[in-house]
Amino acid sequence: MAVDITLAPNAVVGEIDRRLFGTFVEHLGRGIYTGIYEPDHPTATPEGFRGDVLALVRELGVTTVRYPGGNFVSSYRWEDGVGPRTDRPRRLDLAWHTLETNEVGTNEFLAWCRAANLELMMAVNTGTRGTEAAVDLLEYCNHPGGTALSDLRRKHGVEEPHGIRMWCLGNEMDGPWQIGQMTPDQYGRSALDMARAMRRMDPDLTLVACGSSGRSMPTFGEWERVVLGHCYDEVDLISAHAYYELEDGDLRSFLASGADMSAFIEGVVAAADEVRAARSSDKRIDVSFDEWNVWYLSKAIGAGPRDWPVAPRLLEDVYTVVDAVVVGDLLATLLRHADRVKAASLAQLVNVIAPIMTEPGGPAWRQATFHPFSLTAAHAHPTVLRASVKGPTIDTAKHGTVDAVTVAATWDLDKQHTQFLANRDPNAPQEVILDLREFGSVEHAEAVGVYDDDLTAVNTANAPERVSPRLVETIVDSGAVKIRLPAASWVMLRAKTA
Repeated sequence: MAVDITLAPNAVVGEIDRRLFGTFVEHLGRGIYTGIYEPDHPTATPEGFRGDVLALVRELGVTTVRYPGGNFVSSYRWEDGVGPRTDRPRRLDLAWHTLETNEVGTNEFLAWCRAANLELMMAVNTGTRGTEAAVDLLEYCNHPGGTALSDLRRKHGVEEPHGIRMWCLGNEMDGPWQIGQMTPDQYGRSALDMARAMRRMDPDLTLVACGSSGRSMPTFGEWERVVLGHCYDEVDLISAHAYYELEDGDLRSFLASGADMSAFIEGVVAAADEVRAARSSDKRIDVSFDEWNVWYLSKAIGAGPRDWPVAPRLLEDVYTVVDAVVVGDLLATLLRHADRVKAASLAQLVNVIAPIMTEPGGPAWRQATFHPFSLTAAHAHPTVLRASVKGPTIDTAKHGTVDAVTVAATWDLDKQHTQFLANRDPNAPQEVILDLREFGSVEHAEAVGVYDDDLTAVNTANAPERVSPRLVETIVDSGAVKIRLPAASWVMLRAKTA
């Protein structure tokens, strides 16, 4: 039985906000030190950034970066990371039980963002600090001059303001693992105070409130309702975080992880819209899915350091072909909700559960998960279409019955089409017929994908191209394209209609 996918130009989901292709860098493990920053590396820039990593970040196509955490931010003193490096204190990081040297701080990271052509999403500490520290950091970063903190920035060698537009009001504040865990009432009032004060300095900021830390949290739903009940009028987005892993060999459930992400997004949207209705508000709160990825969290529990090392190897998952298929399908899930997901962050960027890996003094290379993200970021067209999909389903232990094949369909007014397809069936290929007749005849089609007979294949420093995009045959038949998706595969199909 073939999978029939039909598209029409009037079935529009929404326009893609380019902030959806964001990422995340935390002071965790080797994400910063020997990740993006290694002054003695052969490719290092004058500022100490790894040039090989910068090149891969640009190739990956990310648009924003959330920083400095993550759990790290909930006990972070931003003042520790500015000024002369020789004067900066070394601190115990309670989140990851490591020693933070503060060699890289706000100004250095923003210089790296400029080199990488990324917009910064700055997270502020609501765990051990709050409104005063957030407003001070905003003044230091964004005020032109003539005040104590803006002039301090200028004294530190940064004459022009950084102009950070996007701010995250804390991180996972309902989590018992978080320094300064709060109830929804406590956090909602804190976020309201912070947002009001920050908007007095700059009313045009984009502010993200913390949602609950996951769909499985007992606080989920009620947290969003209570928090937004306090700060709805002052924030723009509410966050969502989700990680997925292959558990007990259950490939079908793992490949269908996008079904859980979709339900999560719809739950957050429903909670936000309930508050909107109760307030009779014309304003809409959208979603910042600012942590998502495949993460083998069950392997990481209890595996942290017992002493206080500097930049140890932590959470350095090595990703397989099947992990890459899931990452591609998760990103396609975000695209299918482009009407309400207006920002997202693949967590994280380098070394720590990351698409890019490095060795100190040695090479940098692409993990298998790099490829679906880079291809989607490069080729997704501005408009997402709602596809009609008719075809086989598969049964999963965790997510029930789901479509065997998923698609995120994008196009532009020049009749360029790019579809991002996933075959969630680990055992069988799927024949797909893509019907584009409502757009005209198909002039050209081509496809590449991530798939392999060995679903456990990975890239390493010694074999960095073992998993790479491979051509997939397409057959053009008037207004349709036929394609065969290998079992457990992710495929990008590009077409042009007349």
